[in-house]
Amino acid sequence: MNQTKVDKLLLKLVENRLSEQETEALSEWLKSEENQNYFHEYVKINHLLNSEQHFGNADRLLDTIKPSKKRFNATVVLKYAAVLLVLIGSTLFFKNVLFSTQDSVPPAPVVRNNQIRPGVNSAVLTLGDGKEVALGKGADYTTETLNAKEDKIVYVPKQGKTSQMEYNYLSVPRGGQFSLLLSDSTKVWLNSESKLKYPVDFVPGQSREVYLLYGEAYFEVASSERNHGDDFKVYHNEQEVRVLGTEFNVNAYGNEPEVLTTLVEGKVTVRNGDQSFKINPGQQSRLDLESGKMHVSEVDVFSETSWKSGVFSFKKKRLKEIMRTLSRWYDMEVIFENKSLEEKRFKGVLRKNQSIEDVLSVIMSSSLNSYEINDKTVILK
Repeated sequence: MNQTKVDKLLLKLVENRLSEQETEALSEWLKSEENQNYFHEYVKINHLLNSEQHFGNADRLLDTIKPSKKRFNATVVLKYAAVLLVLIGSTLFFKNVLFSTQDSVPPAPVVRNNQIRPGVNSAVLTLGDGKEVALGKGADYTTETLNAKEDKIVYVPKQGKTSQMEYNYLSVPRGGQFSLLLSDSTKVWLNSESKLKYPVDFVPGQSREVYLLYGEAYFEVASSERNHGDDFKVYHNEQEVRVLGTEFNVNAYGNEPEVLTTLVEGKVTVRNGDQSFKINPGQQSRLDLESGKMHVSEVDVFSETSWKSGVFSFKKKRLKEIMRTLSRWYDMEVIFENKSLEEKRFKGVLRKNQSIEDVLSVIMSSSLNSYEINDKTVILK
């Protein structure tokens, strides 16, 4: 079982979404002592197992493994981590376990009228006639073709053939997130500050086409076999991603230097002008917006797609990049008072529902001297 598949199953484990077949596959994989060590490190680094329900699933899974002579007690390790997280909180856990502490005491952060809050489920749906509908908590909306709840839109396939294409737009603001189920059963998650154009229903016999106008989206594409053999395409400017049925992530923010397409499962073809690349699971195509050149490389899929599952995973990323990501989710402005901090690198996993002060304290433990919060502005020192 390749590493991408393993990481995906581990994420499903902590989200309580493993099927019986997947549980058996992961149990078989965990019989290796080397793989048990990897499992241990995965939990320690990503600290995602933070509920009794999830630990119960881990217990039952690990109980199916035949003990080896040198097997460490992973269940005890997980429960110990759980106690740590509950009693002292994830911020302190990060500072004392995952990052080296500084010898000198840094200046205390300054907080004035903190107006920064974690993002929420929020979006604006634009219908074919131009009508705009605000979506989010307490804002349900239903028509003949869709049913919108506080965090998701579900489209209902029309009876009979669709001859004329009608498009909807879903816009997610800074500090928001939303998901939708298209009429072909494709699932889409939209990150903060993103906009998607898509048909209310697809025409049989034609490619299923959607347009990521800007931002970031994760696609779990319904197979072509379930949709008259029709392929699925995602467009962003001149880039085209063509699939038959797979899972992938497209990051195409206007203030980023590259468009990143990360494949989780299946196969896709990415085109831009006369450039065309086939990418495999665990790979990412990177389109440089300045030069127009594209290349493919291996990546950590979890880090590239973890936003969908409620966490940010940063693997030695520059603070400049990290703060662009956080500013979209927290809808805040970030100022680097000390410009040298922009190139500093940080490694860690942060839960998206943490307060901005907790997030900055974690980063401060390894990469900052101090910070200041003033209304919706963060100044890094």
